[in-house]
Amino acid sequence: MKKILGIGIVLAALIVLQIYLWCVQAGPLAQTAFIRVEKGTSLNMMADGLKREGIIAHPLIFKIAARLSGLSQKLRAGEYQFEPKISLWKVMQKIAKGDVFYRKITLPEGLTNAEIAQILNENPYLSGELALGDKQGLILPETYTFPFGTARQKIVAEAQADMQKTLDEAWNARDLNLPIKNKKELLILASIIEKETGVPEERALVASVFVNRLKKGMKLQTDPTVIFALTEGKSELGRTLKRKDLQIDSPYNTYKYYGLPPEPICNPGKDAIFAAAQPAETDYLFFVATGDGGHNFSKSLSEHNKNVKSWVKKISK
Repeated sequence: MKKILGIGIVLAALIVLQIYLWCVQAGPLAQTAFIRVEKGTSLNMMADGLKREGIIAHPLIFKIAARLSGLSQKLRAGEYQFEPKISLWKVMQKIAKGDVFYRKITLPEGLTNAEIAQILNENPYLSGELALGDKQGLILPETYTFPFGTARQKIVAEAQADMQKTLDEAWNARDLNLPIKNKKELLILASIIEKETGVPEERALVASVFVNRLKKGMKLQTDPTVIFALTEGKSELGRTLKRKDLQIDSPYNTYKYYGLPPEPICNPGKDAIFAAAQPAETDYLFFVATGDGGHNFSKSLSEHNKNVKSWVKKISK
């Protein structure tokens, strides 16, 4: 009897050892794979799915190992990424820990709510309805990470919280002699700066032009605000501005009305916000495109007119 018991123990030990070896050996997966485990997925369904995707070779061993280790009660739903040759044991641990794969979505600087909504709605890994409203400037352009199935509105909430944090930091670090009354006006100015230049080293210079104009009581005369007046931020203008456009009767028309427009015209990034808070110290009052992505800055109207002629000559070639 003892001999039979001893043989049984040895066989059991050999079986456990073999299961262990199957668990830790390199798996059959040839290239990186993704799999989604839905809520309510049974252990049998999970094992079969992993086998079907070529991630494990022995679904029965997966189920036995999961039960023996106690991990069968801890397997979590989500989207998982598995690298080539991953062992069955590591597959099981990843799912038990809920080590889900995080995807990325980038919201570029200077987009309107309508443009951001399009990006979020077209992402197939997000879920749920989206409500952004018409008020611009509340979303911080950034790259956000999320697991599969995250609500679109949750990304918006995170971006809004990040914007408020960034705006608070910029406001607290602002130059104290700015002609800006509050954080909302800072955000409005930042949105104009964002639309006026995509050249990082120019943002503080562009900011200085608008700050200098505000201090002198001059109209800002900035094209992006007129474009916003025409489109309401819902679409691209699709053409160049015409002289008659500058006559539109809108509080966003900075050729017609003094001061800042009533609301931001886009969602500016961190650099534009801090440029608005800490503009360069210059005497510039004008700037015009160079035709190659940058701008020429000037202190006087006569100098500005020369730069404008140079720009017109360059684009007419």
